[in-house]
Amino acid sequence: MNSVFQAAPDPFVRAAAMTHSEIVETCYIRTAQALGVARVASEDEIKAALAIVRDSMEKGKPLDFLETLARVKGHEEERIGAAILTLSDAVASTMNPMPACIPFASKLIAPSAFYEAFSSIHELGKLLLTPVIFAEDTDAIGTGSVNPIAAQILGEEIHQATSKRLSIRPFITVARMEYESWAFLCRKHFEL
Repeated sequence: MNSVFQAAPDPFVRAAAMTHSEIVETCYIRTAQALGVARVASEDEIKAALAIVRDSMEKGKPLDFLETLARVKGHEEERIGAAILTLSDAVASTMNPMPACIPFASKLIAPSAFYEAFSSIHELGKLLLTPVIFAEDTDAIGTGSVNPIAAQILGEEIHQATSKRLSIRPFITVARMEYESWAFLCRKHFEL
């Protein structure tokens, strides 16, 4: 089987904690698989985008897979938001349940106390370019991104972190965001 589409580790069936770089790589693999299933990009385009995001991550500059793929596909800057939304819709269609797109996510207040209590989650969110869009006393937590797989993975990690530290099994909401809202929140939450 092609290495781009190799099976990603199941986040709920792992013997040991994964490093942030392993989690980010899992996100890349799961996103590549979803893109292949959805047939919205060629294998060459997916491989090219994958090479770019991996190289950028090695340099300490995270990039979103779907944004990178939209650029690899040649979309002009003024159409990049619409192109990313199309890719996001396609990836989300491979998920069950399919995460909804929340247009008002950028209006929510940043969960500063949650980030302070879980600095590792904040660091991982920055690498995945996935902000926590709300945190209600660690009982209900929402993640959002243009890449619903990144939002789902951060949610899985939040679930494990809160369960381990606080013995709380929070309700996790995974949402998709429009490009402009997502870019705004990434700047606001991660100082990018």
